[in-house]
Amino acid sequence: MITLVRRTAAVCVLATALAACATPRPAPQQAPRPAPSAPSSPSVPPTLAPGPSGLTPVFRNGPRTGGRTVALTFDADMTADQGPRAAAGEHFDHPRLIAALRALKVPATVFMTGRWAEEYPDQARSIGRDPLFEVANHSYSHYAFTGDCYGLPTVSAGRMRTDVERAYAVFRKVGVDDPKPYFRFPGGCYDRTALKALTPAGVTAVQWDVVGGDAFATDAEAVARQVLEGVRPGSVVVLHCTRSAAPTTERAVRRIVPELRHRGYRFVKVSELIAAANGRG
Repeated sequence: MITLVRRTAAVCVLATALAACATPRPAPQQAPRPAPSAPSSPSVPPTLAPGPSGLTPVFRNGPRTGGRTVALTFDADMTADQGPRAAAGEHFDHPRLIAALRALKVPATVFMTGRWAEEYPDQARSIGRDPLFEVANHSYSHYAFTGDCYGLPTVSAGRMRTDVERAYAVFRKVGVDDPKPYFRFPGGCYDRTALKALTPAGVTAVQWDVVGGDAFATDAEAVARQVLEGVRPGSVVVLHCTRSAAPTTERAVRRIVPELRHRGYRFVKVSELIAAANGRG
């Protein structure tokens, strides 16, 4: 009898244990996951509306009112056939100028040829990834888009768009991830045919209202004086980023920048002037 009772009790204990195991336990609470954030869309660089008859628009300067702003721009020139000269030791780059702009904390727009970016890919990438600067298009070949343009070779109308798009392809290949949709004609030479040819490229042509005069100059003070005498609010200044063709530019910039700041000017990139012209500044 005792054995039977013990067996009965053991069965009851076992049944109770099994029932307890079968009781579902509440699932551990998990911290709520944050909702996925919407991917940030890259900002679209400001451009001008198409010109008359839908032609490529041309920008020369920003608003003259609303503050003293000025854009320093630098053309990194190198024609498609100057590779042998670079191989022989001619310098089409200007690292000391870029270093000076960084030291002075001056925003700037560099109009770069595709050929220059191919010759100096590390420098092109460094400039293109530095938030102080923006890279714009100066064609691939630096051939003229009109006849009789400072003795430059010319590119045919049928190849103008291709030349511009080839430069953008080179920029991205060397690591310039965000080249701007701004184009500067080699030599500043253009006509209606050129503007029409570039319309499908969707660029804004950027000229200038102040000529630095640094090309082949030997007197840095004269270059600085010419810039300082010409600058007005909203000005676009054209200078160069090539040691061989513009050896005095760095020294001129070191004179120009503190003087313009003393006069109350603020240095901006071309994109900011275009935004201001569109009423977005």
